[in-house]
Amino acid sequence: MNSYGKAFRITTFGESHGAGIGVIIDGCPAGLAIDTAFIQHELDRRKPGQSRITTQRREKDEFQLLSGVFEGVTQGTPIAMVIPNEDQRSHDYSHIAEQFRPSHADYTYQAKYGTRDYRGGGRSSARETAARVAAGAVAKLLLQQLGVSVQAYVSKVGTLALEKHYSEMDLAVAEENAVRCPDPATAQRMFDLIDQTRKHGDSIGGIVTCVVRGVPPGWGEPVFDKLHAELGKAMLGINAVKGFEYGSGFEGAAQYGSQHNDAFYTDEHGRVRTRTNYSGGVQGGISNGEDIYFNVAFKPVATIMQDQESVNRHGETVTVTGKGRHDPCVVPRAVPIVEAMAALVLADFYLRSKTARIES
Repeated sequence: MNSYGKAFRITTFGESHGAGIGVIIDGCPAGLAIDTAFIQHELDRRKPGQSRITTQRREKDEFQLLSGVFEGVTQGTPIAMVIPNEDQRSHDYSHIAEQFRPSHADYTYQAKYGTRDYRGGGRSSARETAARVAAGAVAKLLLQQLGVSVQAYVSKVGTLALEKHYSEMDLAVAEENAVRCPDPATAQRMFDLIDQTRKHGDSIGGIVTCVVRGVPPGWGEPVFDKLHAELGKAMLGINAVKGFEYGSGFEGAAQYGSQHNDAFYTDEHGRVRTRTNYSGGVQGGISNGEDIYFNVAFKPVATIMQDQESVNRHGETVTVTGKGRHDPCVVPRAVPIVEAMAALVLADFYLRSKTARIES
């Protein structure tokens, strides 16, 4: 339950207010150059305190590389990284030690284990995702060697949606604003909406869109380990995610087959391509060489700065008071998490594809 992947496998550990969090990567091939500055850059994109529309918890998220890399190159042995927690304020959570916060994992963890770490949710906190981002950065470095890019951006906040298709925009622009939306005008409106929500002591949800380019045909497994199914599992394992759709998604349900089918053709380089891409780059659970694109829906953050009715461990009605440092909208900081999980899935399927057949 704390591990993901088969050929490229990660195990994360640590809690929100413990000594630190970390990850062990097993199965990364030897000979991969590790750019530590790139890994730190990815962590910086996720870390708290980036702007007034994110949590004001102050964490440097500076990682320590403990094993698996020698003279800047992977050795084929387990890679271990740890990120110390530096700005814990456990006393911020003492008031909910016996209370179950609405829409949190407090009650379910108590029901399953008979105990729980109430300090920021412990293991259920989104703080754990920093370890995934660190591992995802290594996966990205591997994919870059293969010409595969993974880029996500915020496409919706509340009811405010980005109308442009990803092919119409320079997705790199998303990193130039606090919301991580590639359209500057829409980004400003999203920022204002999140900031207004924050001032009201409330939270709001949104959607992160991810685009993967350069995946060759043949990645993925039939039946139970379909590529899109694993992407869905990876995304739904991220805190606060409530939905996943790839390609045409739910809109495809309203189309006729004659509209939705992606016709094949051979391009000038002799490659089999599709004229449309409603399939989202995946057919039969296996990549077909086209762009892979999908949407990930995030709910409003459960902690709000308002009083809410709940119960305590004894079943007594209580009032939960909003307290602590939390994001009014999670999607800006979720962008690198979505990218990381996608990269981990793809790195795993790349290594698995190498054993699919004997090359002539």
